[in-house]
Amino acid sequence: MIIGGSTSDGTPAPMTTLRTVMCWLFGLLFVAAGVNHVVNPDFYVRIMPPYLPWHRSLVYISGVAEAGLGALLLVPRFRSVGAWSLIALLVAVWPANIHMAMHPDLFPTFPPAALWGRVAFQGVIIAWAYWFTGRPDRRRV
Repeated sequence: MIIGGSTSDGTPAPMTTLRTVMCWLFGLLFVAAGVNHVVNPDFYVRIMPPYLPWHRSLVYISGVAEAGLGALLLVPRFRSVGAWSLIALLVAVWPANIHMAMHPDLFPTFPPAALWGRVAFQGVIIAWAYWFTGRPDRRRV
């Protein structure tokens, strides 16, 4: 049995359609998040761990990277490299989420449980990105 690809009559298989929709959703969310980093950098600057230098510059760099890599997901030819690069970026920015969770007094507008939930959710987002690293028409079950 092949996951993805087409059925015998040439119509897209349900998993292919779901994967395509989820990929577009994921990619557009990252484009929007990246643009938000550039348009509203102050929030992201506040959550930067103090041991990192150049807070504002890193926020702009990560925002441009998020938007660009999100856009790569929308181009089938570059989807895999975009997904792998997003995974690397998500791992690189994880310390900011951990910093927020470990210092809830600095972020009183967020409940501590939500801050820890965000740390855990980063793993879900990484798994979601991993879904787009390979070609579904080549995977067999």
